Amino acid sequence: MTRVAVIGGGLIGAGWAAAFAGAGLETRVVDPDPGASDRVAATWEQARAVLARLGNLADGAGPPVVVATFPQDGADLVQEALSESLDLKQRVLADVEQRVGPETVIASSSSSFTADAIAAGLARPDRLLIGHPCNPPYLMPVVEIAGGTATSADAMARARAIYEAMGKTVLALKKPVAGHLVNRLQAALWREAVHLVATGAASLEDTERAVTEALAPRWCRLGPMSVFALAGAERGMAGFLEALGPQFQALFDDLGAPVLDADTCRTIAEAYEAADLPPLAGIAADRDATMPVLLEQVARMNRERDSAL
Repeated sequence: MTRVAVIGGGLIGAGWAAAFAGAGLETRVVDPDPGASDRVAATWEQARAVLARLGNLADGAGPPVVVATFPQDGADLVQEALSESLDLKQRVLADVEQRVGPETVIASSSSSFTADAIAAGLARPDRLLIGHPCNPPYLMPVVEIAGGTATSADAMARARAIYEAMGKTVLALKKPVAGHLVNRLQAALWREAVHLVATGAASLEDTERAVTEALAPRWCRLGPMSVFALAGAERGMAGFLEALGPQFQALFDDLGAPVLDADTCRTIAEAYEAADLPPLAGIAADRDATMPVLLEQVARMNRERDSAL
């Protein structure tokens, strides 16, 4: 059985642990915080129904185990899920690599740092890579992997094999970039949402609905390139760029570039608190109840599309 050590029992670590344990992997969460056990147990209870609905709950799958120190028998995969501090990640992983065997792959869940930055000071940077999930890891199907300049092809292949065996969709970056792929796309949209709300051009509620009711339904089936290629009719992307390229360049030039200083952060936080939205606990519960249904339907439609090709 594949052994996984998740470093850190916070939000992402607990979510990763539920995903790994649900897939039937021997999963231990390394966290000396006395509260980690309760967090991991609560996440496991929350995740089990979601994993079962997605078909990702293995027969006989049991909960992850929380330990205060790194297990003596090591791990096949170390999934680091510490807070987003480069110094913390570097220090902890430098210690971890001394406690694992030569074949162990070390994956960082970092949402912003590159593998090169995290691997600085490691004796074996060839086995360090980014393994970044979408939140929560037990629900969302995508894992991004990105190597550094020293990461071996073997480490990338072994990480991919473990994630895919869990039922994950793996996106592999061709070169390291800060924020990887999903977060860069997400940040671009959020930046404009912040700009529109902070400048009073649109309400926070309407900005949310512009995504959930206008953009997201198409994005379930079409990527951003295909959306515009379809607008080019029979000539596809070339026709779209010829017809509307200049107008979109003007729109690019007009997009906002907000700075998340104290004033902007206060404005956005206050706008969110004042918005007519459900409480966060309700949003999370709705996400966990409805996203498996949506993902199930998207997967079915993808299979039907692929079989028709």
